[in-house]
Amino acid sequence: MKNKEEKKESFLKKHWSNILFGLFVILLIIPQTRTPIQVFINKIISFSPSEISEDDRESLKTYNWVLMNERGEDINFNQSKDKVVIINYWATWCAPCIAEMPSLQELYTEFKDDVDFYFVTNDDPQKVNTFMSKNDYDMPSYRQRSQAPQILQSSSLPTTYMISKKGEIIMKKIGSANWSSDKVKNTIRENL
Repeated sequence: MKNKEEKKESFLKKHWSNILFGLFVILLIIPQTRTPIQVFINKIISFSPSEISEDDRESLKTYNWVLMNERGEDINFNQSKDKVVIINYWATWCAPCIAEMPSLQELYTEFKDDVDFYFVTNDDPQKVNTFMSKNDYDMPSYRQRSQAPQILQSSSLPTTYMISKKGEIIMKKIGSANWSSDKVKNTIRENL
């Protein structure tokens, strides 16, 4: 009996990392545990986005873009001309999007009176409302009614843009990021 216990203990000592890896893979396969694990990992690896150097910045040529807010009202992006703007493309099912939402909420809470925020999604409005309510987010979500200006089109989620008052894209980040960092906040303050 002792020999059996020693073999079992020896096996576990030799293969503990393989066992943990296998367990991790199994948890990622199960849909109910996959998203929380992916969100956790994305939160750990999310860093502050970098500012685009002035020489490499692109500028918006047009602000012609119609969106629909949560109340079903059309909003024209033209209203954001000459303002600092944050645009975030996201989805309720997107783990990297979910991971960065707390930092975006913090940024929105601090700057909502000075910056125009657009959280753009193609998700069902009811799903969006449920997601926002469940997480105590009060950020405004929008659906596209017309195509975004070419320079703001993206097929990756999440994608976030920060646009200066002059219409220059000063930050562009594909993937999750820490949007509530001092670096981001200082960039906003410098551009107000």
